Amino acid sequence: MNGQVSEPEVITRIESGVGRITLNRPKAIHALNRGMCEAIIEALLAWRGDEAVRSVLIDHAGERGFCAGGDIRMIAESGAGDASEARAFFKTEYQLNHLMFEYPKPISAIVDGIVMGGGVGISEPADVRIATERTTYAMPETGIGLFPDVGGGWFLSRLPGQTGVWLALTGARLKAADTVALGIHTHFVESGATAALKDELLANPSDPKAVADRVSGEPGPAPLDAHREAIDRLFAFDTVEDIFAALEGDGSEWALKQIETLKTKSPQSLKISLRQIRTGAGLSSFADNMAMEYALGGRVVRTHDFQEGVRAVIVDKDNAPQWSPADLSGVSDATLDALFAPLPADEAWSTL
Repeated sequence: MNGQVSEPEVITRIESGVGRITLNRPKAIHALNRGMCEAIIEALLAWRGDEAVRSVLIDHAGERGFCAGGDIRMIAESGAGDASEARAFFKTEYQLNHLMFEYPKPISAIVDGIVMGGGVGISEPADVRIATERTTYAMPETGIGLFPDVGGGWFLSRLPGQTGVWLALTGARLKAADTVALGIHTHFVESGATAALKDELLANPSDPKAVADRVSGEPGPAPLDAHREAIDRLFAFDTVEDIFAALEGDGSEWALKQIETLKTKSPQSLKISLRQIRTGAGLSSFADNMAMEYALGGRVVRTHDFQEGVRAVIVDKDNAPQWSPADLSGVSDATLDALFAPLPADEAWSTL
C-alpha cells in the first residue's frame, strides 16, 4: 500500500507510572541518530516535572541488541566535509547523556544484547543497569580512529583500577559476568526474565532498584578476575609507549596478546584515549567531561585516521586500515594539545 507510515525510531509512552523509552531501529541495531536523541530528550524533559512519571525505563525492540553505537557513516561523511552535521549530532547526543546523568527520577536500562559506543552513553548514566547472558559490552572506538566518547572519559576512568584504560585502548568485549563485577552494569537478569522484570517495575514504578534486586540473579564467575592484577600493573602509565613497554617486559601470553590487539588500533586514537581518561579522572563534573569530549570529537572526525577507520571497518570491511601516523612516535604532544584545546565560548558545548 502507498503512503505507508514508517515506524518511529524511538517509541515513548507512559505506562503505570513508568516513562517508557524503546529504541526502535532494529535493522541498524538501534544505532543512534540525531532524531532519536531528540525524541528521547523531548520525552525526558516532558516527564521531568510530571508527577504521573515515577521512574524511566529504556529498552529496545527486536532481538539483535540494545544499541550498537552512533550512526558512524553519517558522522564520517560529515567529517569528510566541514563536520557541522557530526558536531550537531554530538552536541545533541551529549546533551542527552548529561540529561540522563543529572535526571531527578530513577532511570533503568535493560541492555540485552550488544551495547557499544553510543549505547553505553544512554545506559551508563542510568541508576539501574541490567545485563543479560546475551549482553556484549565494548567501547571499540580506537579500532575506527575515534575515542570512547559519550562520557567514556568519566565512566571508564572511574572503573576499578586500570580496567577502564584497558577497555578503552583494546576495545575488549565483555560479557555480563565481567560487566557486573566491574560495576559497569548493576544487575544480571536472564533474558527470559526481562518481561517479568518489566511487569514488576510497572507494579512498583517508584523503586526500580528494589525490583531489580529482587529479580536479579548471579551472572557466574568473572573471567577477567584472572587478569585484574596484570591490568592494574601494566596499564597504570600516562603514556601509551610506557604501557607497550610494560606489556612487552611482562612477556606473559596474555600481555603479548594485548600488544597484538593494540597494534591493530590507530596510534593517534590510543594516545587520545589515554589522555582523555587521565583527564576525565581529574574533572569534577560530568558536564566538564562532555565539553572536553565535544571539542575533541568535532576535530577527531576530520582526521585521516577516523575517515580511514570507518572505510576499513564499516564501508569496505577489509579490516586493513592504513593508519597515519603509522606508529606511536609519529603522534606528537603538540598534535594532542591541539585536539584537546578548549573551544571558544561561542562554539563550546553546553548542557540543555
